[in-house]
Amino acid sequence: MAKHTLNSAPETVHWGHFDAAIPPRITIDSGDEIVIDTVSGGRDDIGEDISIASPDHQKIIETMAPLEGPHILTGPVAVRGAEPGDTLEVRVKKIELTVDWGYNLIRINRGMLPKEFLENRQRLLPIDRKAMTVRLPWGIDVPLSPFFGILGVAPARELGRVSSIPPDVFGGNLDNKELIPGSSLFLPVYVPGANFSTGDGHAVQGDGEMDVTALETCMKGTFDLIVHKNKPLNFPRAITPTHYIAMGCDPDFNIASEKASHNMLNWLEELTGWKREEAYVFCSFACDLHITQGVNRSKGVHAMVRRDLLPVK
Repeated sequence: MAKHTLNSAPETVHWGHFDAAIPPRITIDSGDEIVIDTVSGGRDDIGEDISIASPDHQKIIETMAPLEGPHILTGPVAVRGAEPGDTLEVRVKKIELTVDWGYNLIRINRGMLPKEFLENRQRLLPIDRKAMTVRLPWGIDVPLSPFFGILGVAPARELGRVSSIPPDVFGGNLDNKELIPGSSLFLPVYVPGANFSTGDGHAVQGDGEMDVTALETCMKGTFDLIVHKNKPLNFPRAITPTHYIAMGCDPDFNIASEKASHNMLNWLEELTGWKREEAYVFCSFACDLHITQGVNRSKGVHAMVRRDLLPVK
């Protein structure tokens, strides 16, 4: 297993979009480890004084502009041998905060309560990386639980350039806080090499991401990228240290819930050999539906089943 590093710089990031036409920044073998550095925030996010950002982050802000969305994504990383119809496993091994600040935004006409909060607000907040907390100005410390909001492969070539804002079948802005170290995310492959990118570092986020942002920050992730040949998927799924997670998304919460439920039933049939009706009854007893996020155009719902409950065949 080889080890690689991909830093964030103008030549290694794409800002606000996914596109199969973006060339890989690095190519690795299946099973290799890669450390990927990511940055978050432009001038509107962190403020006009960008001196708090790293030199490479400053160069990105000064020389690039967002296209379609606000997320600065590092990649793509191509994995040799990955082809359409395969699955890419993104094994999250380690997440490190790389700065002592994060930001949160309230945006007009966005978020879960767009009719109540009618002014844009930006807050830059101090992160205590030793204590792993963030101090809110009104006097409360919130414990951190970092994860990457965006983990995605290139979409199908015929889609062209797509915004980084809504999650989709290729992953992207899933905003699933369960994807902590020790987890594996499984993504369908649409182009040769898969072309994986990540970013949108979240130091902490509640399910729902209510005001439209988490505590957005800069992070470094260590991943193993593993190709599973001839294992097609119709939507991302994950295995965490404790749970199986099937995901769904749609502009309508009801449809997103149906998709997550449908995807979990499919997976349970694969894992256990149960009949579909048996999986349906089990889910009514032991599957929890969570709102992943409700603020990114396409709403996210994830279905969670405890791993220790399943007699995996």
